[in-house]
Amino acid sequence: MATMHLLKIPGIVLLALLMPCTELVAQGTAGEKATIESRFLVDLPSAGVLSHGTMALDLDFYQSGGLLTSVSVGVFSRLLLGISFGGAGLIGSDHIDWNGSPGVTARLRVLDETFMLPAFALGFDSQGKEKYVEPLHRYTIKSLGFYGVASKNYRVAGYLALHGGVNYSFEQDDGDADINVFAGAEKTLGSFLSFLAEYNLGMNDSNRDALGRGRGYLNVGFKASLGGGLMLGFNLKDIIKNQDGMAIGNRTVRLEYVNHP
Repeated sequence: MATMHLLKIPGIVLLALLMPCTELVAQGTAGEKATIESRFLVDLPSAGVLSHGTMALDLDFYQSGGLLTSVSVGVFSRLLLGISFGGAGLIGSDHIDWNGSPGVTARLRVLDETFMLPAFALGFDSQGKEKYVEPLHRYTIKSLGFYGVASKNYRVAGYLALHGGVNYSFEQDDGDADINVFAGAEKTLGSFLSFLAEYNLGMNDSNRDALGRGRGYLNVGFKASLGGGLMLGFNLKDIIKNQDGMAIGNRTVRLEYVNHP
């Protein structure tokens, strides 16, 4: 009976419960002892950047056997540049459906966080999430395009980070070109585990020809630092069913590696 209960626990939570709490494990982006700054929540960005000369590799596994691979580099202490590419059907026996083109990202931290003020970053990201929808020339979840995001950390039973921003996507073939708003939070749960929650209002994905239904996208997730710059994340996406074609609680997995100095 105990075994059956354990099988119901999401893998990322079970892994975190079973792992030893050591300084080595803390070398990642999750938990109170994280030594690497978080750059994103589930789909949405933070104001975090990579330190100068640091490289990150992110692997996002999503529905329909999809895989998105991203490589980012801290060019300067405040500037991050990256490129990404992937497609659906890469895992399994289905036909591979590649993304329309590689994605590019750039993020400049304009202000560092102070006691009173949040960190603030400006960025551009042409990489959407999930499958590429060829008839609409967009991703299932639109790319951010140009965006601005603020992040503030608080000492609350560990750490609580709050994030909020606005963005303007260039994926507009569905006729929806509105400016969008998003917000999110990250709460540490011990030394090497964090809980994530984000809400993308989807204001640019809500008209008659768009995929969204005006509810916005609510995503949650857990992530755990595995040590040596590795992080494993487990996410549940669109849990308020904004898209007909996406399952409630669409499950995705992210593996992150940062060459920690």
